[in-house]
Amino acid sequence: MHTVTIERAASYDRLLVKDALIRLLEPLGGMETFVRTGDRVLLKANLLTGKAPEKAVTTHPEVVRGVIELVQAAGGIPLVGDSPGIGGLNWVAEKTGILAVVEATGAQLVEFANPQEVPGSGMFKRFAVAEAYLAADKVINLPKLKTHEMMTMTCAVKNLFGTVVGTAKAGWHLKAGADRDMFARMLLEIYLLRPPELTIVDAITAMEGDGPSSGDPLHVGLLLAGTNPVAVDVIAAEIAGIPNKLLYVERAAHTLGLDGVDRTTITTRGLPLAEARVKAFRLPHISDVQFGLPPFLKNRLRHYLTSRPCAIPDKCRLCGICAGACPPHAISIKDGKLVFDYHACIRCFCCRELCPDGALDVQEGALLAFIKKFL
Repeated sequence: MHTVTIERAASYDRLLVKDALIRLLEPLGGMETFVRTGDRVLLKANLLTGKAPEKAVTTHPEVVRGVIELVQAAGGIPLVGDSPGIGGLNWVAEKTGILAVVEATGAQLVEFANPQEVPGSGMFKRFAVAEAYLAADKVINLPKLKTHEMMTMTCAVKNLFGTVVGTAKAGWHLKAGADRDMFARMLLEIYLLRPPELTIVDAITAMEGDGPSSGDPLHVGLLLAGTNPVAVDVIAAEIAGIPNKLLYVERAAHTLGLDGVDRTTITTRGLPLAEARVKAFRLPHISDVQFGLPPFLKNRLRHYLTSRPCAIPDKCRLCGICAGACPPHAISIKDGKLVFDYHACIRCFCCRELCPDGALDVQEGALLAFIKKFL
């Protein structure tokens, strides 16, 4: 059986978070179960981009602080790292409040700068992931619970995509991002390369709507923890009220027969699950209704059955971040406006995820808009 623990934390008050983390880990044996004296412990936070903590885009600094202090109390040496989507690690850490916590606690901020090639054991034969992630004695995964325009939900498994260094993420979007089920399988295979010892989910303020960066903060008031990220994701989705059919990572885990995806093998401790469930998260725009269609029909109907990104001219300042981040280079700036090549666009929505100004919207294909009236 896999245990996923749940505890209430009404706010990000420092003492309240620390107390909730202690109670959260008690059924798992406490931090001492995972950390030994002298262990170099990497805290893999979500540091997607340099947004303020109240925007709910990144792991909250007080959750990071509480985990750092528990690692130190257990004799470990805490390191905090990620590979942001926009901007350097120091800049993002400063904007999100993480840098101040790292400096105040004496932890170390580590750059995911040196990719190390690791052989895969599934569909994908090799991956290049951050040396700091592979070299750590222990890894604590610290995701933020959010909706996600491509994967519907981002939590424990998806957070580990941040171990892929910098622009290599765009390559994976290009290689696997046109097929959401394949992309989910890729995420699971990255997780299996080096599973974290512990996952702690920041769901005190989560995100709903057009996540992972353009959605709306949602107060949930919970922390979750477990040793199996797949099982943690299963329970997180139940709490958020997200239907199984929309959970690409969970679907792929079922296909692969991965440990932790079978709900009958998961038990919850701490706050009863029935009390933890909240009103169902508002989900991202339905962006694809091609499930089950044969490839030849998918190709013919793609523009009609999918959503696509588009610019909001009044907000767009033509900074070019979206064009530079687009995996298939389907965005350009011409005649003072953004131009999209929708034949090249793979609908990964990286542009919306990384736009610092919220200047990109979603335009629905004609058939998709019609079908949504009946869904």
